[in-house]
Amino acid sequence: QVQLVESGGGSVQAGGSLRLSCTASGKFYISMQMGWFRQAPGKEREGVASINTGGGNSYYAASVKGRFTISHDNAKNAVYLQMNSLEPEDTSMYYCAADYYQPPMGRALEPKEYNYWGQGTQVTVSS
Repeated sequence: QVQLVESGGGSVQAGGSLRLSCTASGKFYISMQMGWFRQAPGKEREGVASINTGGGNSYYAASVKGRFTISHDNAKNAVYLQMNSLEPEDTSMYYCAADYYQPPMGRALEPKEYNYWGQGTQVTVSS
């Protein structure tokens, strides 16, 4: 079991930046598939970014590519999401997710591929 706690959300104006953090505890292995997802009211949960803490590629949703960066620090069991050039459309609850297994090719941003979830942190971007 892995426990995840997100932090770093808040309210910013369009064009601003935020850095989300996700700290893991429990049975966190050196190679975990980690992802950031978001869900706005009335909308489905969508994948934002994903990375494997054992190395390898990172993946981004088209809507955030070039603006968001996912990274990890294995010494701290932490994953981060640096969000720049924020837009009102980025307003959402952001969730950190983890799984012990790498998802099949093309499914790194699929919520169903992750079994462990944090409780979320709210990001609000005003115009």
